[in-house]
Amino acid sequence: MPVNRNALIRYKTIDVCLRNRRRRWTLEDIIDKVSTALYDYEGIEKGISRRTIQADIQMMRSDKLGYNAPISIVEKKYYIYDDPDYSITNIPLSDHDLSKMTEAVEVLKQFKGFSHFQHLNEVVQKLEGHIYASSHNQRTIIDFEKNDRLKGLTHLHAIYEAIANEQVLELSYQSFKAKEPKWMQFHASWLKEFKNRWFVVGNIQKQEVLSTLALDRIVELKVNKQLLYRPKNEGHTPETYYEHTIGATVMHTDPTRVVIAVRGEHIPYVATKPMHKSQRILETTEDEMIIELTVTLNFELEREILGYADGMRVVEPAQLRKRIHNKLQRGADLY
Repeated sequence: MPVNRNALIRYKTIDVCLRNRRRRWTLEDIIDKVSTALYDYEGIEKGISRRTIQADIQMMRSDKLGYNAPISIVEKKYYIYDDPDYSITNIPLSDHDLSKMTEAVEVLKQFKGFSHFQHLNEVVQKLEGHIYASSHNQRTIIDFEKNDRLKGLTHLHAIYEAIANEQVLELSYQSFKAKEPKWMQFHASWLKEFKNRWFVVGNIQKQEVLSTLALDRIVELKVNKQLLYRPKNEGHTPETYYEHTIGATVMHTDPTRVVIAVRGEHIPYVATKPMHKSQRILETTEDEMIIELTVTLNFELEREILGYADGMRVVEPAQLRKRIHNKLQRGADLY
């Protein structure tokens, strides 16, 4: 049974509401959320009727779309999922869906090997693995690192669409250090993923310098189609912006020569999976490998080094060596 785009937006929004068990959802609350989503995604201003949402909930409860959503009403007022782990995004693919996805993958596979489409390779592998497992009712052959419980993933689509359509985001953001969230206008340039955590990069208000916001710190988000989209990324692309960076935190400083001694059993791991594209092996002995990186000093670099514990020793620069020494010392004191 075909479903139009607006209906899918409504179903997905209802699903997001009922998965959020930290608040109780009346029909009016759901209507408000769906109306906002339709405005953000499609520019529909007339809202949505009570009757339409009630029909949507009935459709989600049925097996017409394969959802069979366990939606109940408690206290004659609040809508909930009986199963707290349920989501319409977890339902198995139908034969029709599998057929269409297989066709799409075959098209994408034609681009593998072309330099401009190298970033598609991992996407294609993920799709192939998922389609094969679904169609053959077998275990997944390729398993990629994932964490479905990460906060902020529900914002991905809205941010992607805003960037693609060159629209301004208005969002409520609360950093880990802030006591309360703060509203801001954000001109997003691109999305960044690092170790399963998602970030959006762009300009806050009229600031000239690019800022990086974590999606899991976004409290609320909406698209403002009336404001003029003015990104100020200084001509950067993600490739140039992260050229000297490990992770997502770009320090607006010159790159530094970092020399690290890798010890014992960790040598083959670092040799076969470089910490950064600038990594060069300066010297190798039976017990130690000396590598050189040209990177900016940031939090993620320190985390990478600390992750190897006694398997790595910073040779230079002195300030990084001292910071790692102090952190390892404080860590040892905990034991």
